[in-house]
Amino acid sequence: MPVWKKQHRGTTRIGVLLFERFSNYCLANAVEPLRAANTALARQAYDWHILTPGDAPVTSSSGFPVMPTAPIRDLPGGDILFVVASYGHRDLATDTTRRLLRRAATRYAGLAGFDTGSWLMADAGLLDGRRATIHGELADAFAERFPEIDTCRDRWIHDGDRLSAGGAASAFDLVLHLIGETHGTALALEIAALFLTDFPDIETPAARPGGDRYVARAIRAMEENLETPLPIPAIAAAAGCPQRELEARFRRQIGALPRGVYRRTRLLAARRLLAEERIGIAETAARCGYADPSAFARAFRREFGHLPSARR
Repeated sequence: MPVWKKQHRGTTRIGVLLFERFSNYCLANAVEPLRAANTALARQAYDWHILTPGDAPVTSSSGFPVMPTAPIRDLPGGDILFVVASYGHRDLATDTTRRLLRRAATRYAGLAGFDTGSWLMADAGLLDGRRATIHGELADAFAERFPEIDTCRDRWIHDGDRLSAGGAASAFDLVLHLIGETHGTALALEIAALFLTDFPDIETPAARPGGDRYVARAIRAMEENLETPLPIPAIAAAAGCPQRELEARFRRQIGALPRGVYRRTRLLAARRLLAEERIGIAETAARCGYADPSAFARAFRREFGHLPSARR
């Protein structure tokens, strides 16, 4: 089960543990998708606290000091702890760090190492027998130092309640993957578009086991045909596989049928249009493939829990 799948309708509680000389870029890529998800869902789906090992400010590799927003000494725990480190990881691998991370592992349902955060987790014995990745420049040293870990050169790895990303850009990919698993691929696509990037979880089949290029092609066809929706057989043809096979692939990859994903993709586009307050509800409905504004309003309410007029 995904680390925070159970939190679909609740608030996922995240600790972000920063070590000295962490990467600002990595921190932003880990947190900004969560902020965007909260905005898109119009609720606090994700709540996070910045933590530091000694409750004192830490300075990023680019010289920016960051204050913790909550004390770590009591480790309140939560659904997942992001371990964010970059330079000086060998010096950070101390008995104090080991105790801190081992205690965290008993209080957080999952741990994710970003950049050299994987090294600190491995040094604490928290990745033994697992698949894990780390920054490419350290992959050989990591494999030699921790032979009990299955070191992979993937951009990111999700192995049960242990996750790892090899760098700042792949941190974004991993968090986007987790958002997609919990709230659906359509939301992950919306966030990817907001940051002007592709959704690697489906666009790059090698990103993780189960990645599917046919699903990616189908979703692209949906996005390109919002105003005049295509029938699902035509979507399957655009994806290059039979409809029944495409439906099976969607069930495996996303946990939903193409029809439901298409509907949510259209309604997410409608919500973006309404937020801009530039066009009326009837025109929004038409642009997103609903000839009847009343039918659009009913579908919108079923999906988001309120009428389009409330969104405006």
